[in-house]
Amino acid sequence: MEGDCLSCMKYLMFVFNFFIFLGGACLLGIGIWVMVDPTGFREIVAANPLLITGVYILLAMGGLLFLLGFLGCCGAIRENKCLLLFFFLFILIIFLAELSAAILAFIFRENLTREFFTKELTKHYQGNNDTDVFSATWNSVMITFGCCGVNGPEDFKFAPIFRLLTLDSEEVPEACCRREPQTRDGLLLSREDCLLGRDLFLNKQGCYTVILNAFETYVYLAGALAIGVLAIELFAMIFAMCLFRGIQ
Repeated sequence: MEGDCLSCMKYLMFVFNFFIFLGGACLLGIGIWVMVDPTGFREIVAANPLLITGVYILLAMGGLLFLLGFLGCCGAIRENKCLLLFFFLFILIIFLAELSAAILAFIFRENLTREFFTKELTKHYQGNNDTDVFSATWNSVMITFGCCGVNGPEDFKFAPIFRLLTLDSEEVPEACCRREPQTRDGLLLSREDCLLGRDLFLNKQGCYTVILNAFETYVYLAGALAIGVLAIELFAMIFAMCLFRGIQ
């Protein structure tokens, strides 16, 4: 009976570690996507030290979970006490680190507010200057999502560098202009009318709302995934200790 219980626990341990392995792969994939995303999302993240630190933490956590899930599976199947103990200690460290990261993310959540992005855009935006990474990234985002500024076209009235470079002759940058289709290679409906700020020829909606709506489902999915990973890690630690104590 005891052997059957131990065998059941061993396979449960394997299943939990397999899910940790998959969770680590997902986190690793998200981190890599942010770092190499061709639409320029990486530069928006890189403009904020806190965000880029979060991405590196995501990569590190994903890599460790990927490795530890693999080690946990091996330790469970082989019934190796050394591997199980190593797994338990490191999964405990990762669990505490993820919990700390979640608390820090909640504390510093104001760095992802509409006001923060508005301040950064109006302070640093340089229009069609493709040599400036920040401006080129914003242009890519506005064209890709068919939006203008953080809140709308009015943001550029308060962008001193943009106003200076255009000599106050343009109300909005070209990236705000409507295109058919709405892609970088799309044809502008009317560049002249758009730059003069005429509503029919520019995208009126702010990027903050557009992107938030576009990624709302994925944000909840990411949150649910994070909670799921934490729960799986907790159960995996319990199973690891039980299996460790049951192995002779």
